[in-house]
Amino acid sequence: MIRVKNIDKSFYDKKVLDDITVDFESGKTNLIIGRSGSGKTILLKSIVGLHEIDSGEIWFENVLFNKLDFMGKQDIRKEMGMLFQGSALFDSQTVEQNVRFPLDMFTTKSPEEKIDRVNFCLKRVDILNANHLYPSELSGGMKKRVAIARAISLNPKYLFCDEPNSGLDPITALLIDALIKELTEEYSMTTIVNTHDMNSVMENGEKIVFIDEGRICWEGTKHEILHSDCEILNDFVFANALAKQLRSSDK
Repeated sequence: MIRVKNIDKSFYDKKVLDDITVDFESGKTNLIIGRSGSGKTILLKSIVGLHEIDSGEIWFENVLFNKLDFMGKQDIRKEMGMLFQGSALFDSQTVEQNVRFPLDMFTTKSPEEKIDRVNFCLKRVDILNANHLYPSELSGGMKKRVAIARAISLNPKYLFCDEPNSGLDPITALLIDALIKELTEEYSMTTIVNTHDMNSVMENGEKIVFIDEGRICWEGTKHEILHSDCEILNDFVFANALAKQLRSSDK
């Protein structure tokens, strides 16, 4: 479990996170949703330590992460997997080298052990016979799968995904959603996903946190979101549904 308590974050005189308190549960896909500029990406980056918070607490299980020194945070980061928006693969490295990168950084495994782990992770995300390909030779969906393989290479306890469906067609996006959910349950990870994709919400929304202007306005599940009395959330859901309908009518 990851627990966030009363965290605040400002840039200059603008508060972007305002008294955020929320628990993210293990073995579940926890979604952070909200409009662009709502603060969801800042929240995710604050949780992993890419932004220093101004006040509050971030707990990984029983460890107060934001009060650790550099080496203490590194120990927790070894248990994190990151799936960045746009996949963020290294263009100059092969698929195999990309997936091996965290193993080179954080482990003392032998070269043979690293390759075994790389091949296991690639097989787990259904990427076969692609070890020596470069990112430019992959489709968007394949890049996401390679990025997921890299994210799970250290067998993490915590998985963070920033807009994992960005730039994907609807069918591929659903496959990536299903893969993230499956891996989360299989390895009992605490998974946190930033998204504005309502398909993801309705497929994977075991716990949903809706943020608006840096504050949590609503929490619930995919079964509760369509019956919410939160007007701001309802406007967000309706706008997404309308946008989807307009995109369909243009085809």
